[in-house]
Amino acid sequence: MTQTQGVDPSTMTGMEQLMAMVDGRLPAAPISETVGLVDFGGEEGAIHVSLDPEHRHYNPLGTVHGGVLATMLDTVAGCSVHSTLAVGEGYTSLDLTVKFLRAVTVDSGRITATGRVLQRGRRTALAEAQVHDAAGRLVAHATSSCMIFS
Repeated sequence: MTQTQGVDPSTMTGMEQLMAMVDGRLPAAPISETVGLVDFGGEEGAIHVSLDPEHRHYNPLGTVHGGVLATMLDTVAGCSVHSTLAVGEGYTSLDLTVKFLRAVTVDSGRITATGRVLQRGRRTALAEAQVHDAAGRLVAHATSSCMIFS
């Protein structure tokens, strides 16, 4: 991350960095705009984000592309780990295992992904993530392992 508006992310915890993105002191991740993610927020160890499905998200079968759902799952799982980082720590995803459980369309309404850290060690973390539709039905689930470094 680069310094923006007098804010130096290298002096911030992971949660402070994420909240600086939410309030505009740091730029949001470009993927958020590309996909159309909204309502990013949460607390240390647990992050959420939403998406209003549009036809631009569709695959040739007429449903939201699995890559869009995987992006949401990866975002909240990874950012849940990011929110636990101390000043000077970084992380990278090692894997993402996704299970698609239900088709999503524009009729599904706003979908919301929630992620949480299941275990956080000195060098690795395990997170899980879920996407629910507007009716509260589980549409996708994932787990992710992350490597933590300083």
